[in-house]
Amino acid sequence: MRQLLFFFCWFFCLSCFAQEELWLLVDTQRKVIDVKQGRQTLDSFEEISLGKGGGSYKLKTGDNITPLGSYKIAYTNDKSHFRKFFGLNYPSVNDAGLALYGERISVEEYRLIINAHRQNRLPPQNTVLGGQIGIHGVGRGNQKVQGVFDWTQGCVAVSNKQIDRLAKWVFLGMRVEIK
Repeated sequence: MRQLLFFFCWFFCLSCFAQEELWLLVDTQRKVIDVKQGRQTLDSFEEISLGKGGGSYKLKTGDNITPLGSYKIAYTNDKSHFRKFFGLNYPSVNDAGLALYGERISVEEYRLIINAHRQNRLPPQNTVLGGQIGIHGVGRGNQKVQGVFDWTQGCVAVSNKQIDRLAKWVFLGMRVEIK
């Protein structure tokens, strides 16, 4: 009995010291990506660029808006023409709900998006909401425009140096809050 009690106390103490979640905060007003662990900021990436339409609630493909909301890193592409690309699981359940309410997607499309999230898969990228939203570098593009103005079609962009540094933090399933 004493050994069982000792084990329980040891396990409980270990869980008290468990590390908090590592996640990304994209602040569309400050134009910064913060790498966070719990509330603590571990690294920051300034002078980010957004979609030409800024950060807001994305209504449809082609609106050039960077979507606000809670997402996860769903896939990575180290051979992207943007140098590196960290794809988000956009559209989210919330995005789908708003689009269904606004009659921009069908009930079937809504169900497909919801089921993809339940199964931890990438949601359909071909609805009116669009897809292929992520965080990326500039690649071989003009480095001088990065951080000077919003130039993407809805993604979050950083310089090539920054995307290489950010890659050291990013992992599949990582939470990304865009506000």
